[in-house]
Amino acid sequence: MKAGLKYDKDKTRYDLIPVGVIRELAKVLTMGAKKYAPNSWQNLPDFNDRYYAGLLRHLMAWRRGEWRDPESGRLHLSHVLCNAAFLLWKDLKNAKRRGN
Repeated sequence: MKAGLKYDKDKTRYDLIPVGVIRELAKVLTMGAKKYAPNSWQNLPDFNDRYYAGLLRHLMAWRRGEWRDPESGRLHLSHVLCNAAFLLWKDLKNAKRRGN
């Protein structure tokens, strides 16, 4: 039997993202969708300032030794990841609009 071929040498390796990291991001997003509405984060006024501030609040709480957010019960670093993902999403969207 001849070996199969698949040309995926230079494709993006999504399998390198740790499953636990994806799970933590999904948990924070699920919590936000229940609390507010799915994807409502995309329409927040003062988007960059608010998500940057949230990212820093969670990062500083983690740096002070606080592991979990007292309101959500989720890990502070999971919230940092989520806020960073939101900022990256907006930046990618703006880059696409600019043709970058």
